[in-house]
Amino acid sequence: MTREPLPSFGRLSGVRKVFDRRNDSPLVAIEDVSFDIAQGQLISLLGPSGCGKTTVLRILAGLTEATSGTVEIRGRPVTGAQRDFGVAFQAPTLMPWRSIIENVLFPMEVQGRKDGAARDRARELLKLVGLEGFEQVYPKQLSGGMQQRAALCRALIHEPTLLLMDEPFGALDELTRMEMNDLLLDIRRLTKATVLFVTHSISEAVYLSDVVLVFSKRPARIALRLEIDIPYPRSINVRYSEHFNRLEQQASIALGVNR
Repeated sequence: MTREPLPSFGRLSGVRKVFDRRNDSPLVAIEDVSFDIAQGQLISLLGPSGCGKTTVLRILAGLTEATSGTVEIRGRPVTGAQRDFGVAFQAPTLMPWRSIIENVLFPMEVQGRKDGAARDRARELLKLVGLEGFEQVYPKQLSGGMQQRAALCRALIHEPTLLLMDEPFGALDELTRMEMNDLLLDIRRLTKATVLFVTHSISEAVYLSDVVLVFSKRPARIALRLEIDIPYPRSINVRYSEHFNRLEQQASIALGVNR
């Protein structure tokens, strides 16, 4: 069955990034990266560690400036950090002196919107991710997976138009990582969020995504755009299907991995 085309959400065009280095030649991290983002898509940026995919994400987030090329979201250029974007990193980076609910509410505090409605929203998100009853505890009292759930709530509290995730589950054990994959798909289904997800796990990228962009070694170029034609909702059984394995193999070949 052919999918209905989704409305356009944004685009990177000819993005290049060069880092100047003291006492050394400039480092070309990204070379001519272009791709479209459709409304509500989950796109994974897949590639080896250090290839430049995180730099692409940071440019999209407005945290790093491209040397050349353009980035547009909803028809406007991204020239700096955006209030309506949410970002989740590999480390939860929760503030240890604040309770879990106060960590989740921090973006609303920064935006001057920390009111009763925001607190209700925080409690709803914590319930959604299985942290109901942990609102008043502190980060050190939670496992790594629970901390990452709280960090995900913090990234979603202001209802971002775009959720940018930089290997957020990379430090978790395999079972917890798979649980977080399913949680992300549930959140994406409920919020209709547009998601850009950085990973170096082939299986994770194929399982989560509508589209996987496979990056080459540095300088990063898109070696393959892989459409994932597996219908949602997805379950663990999908991972063991022949079709899933074929998609993994295509991504592996583009990465230069022998399987």
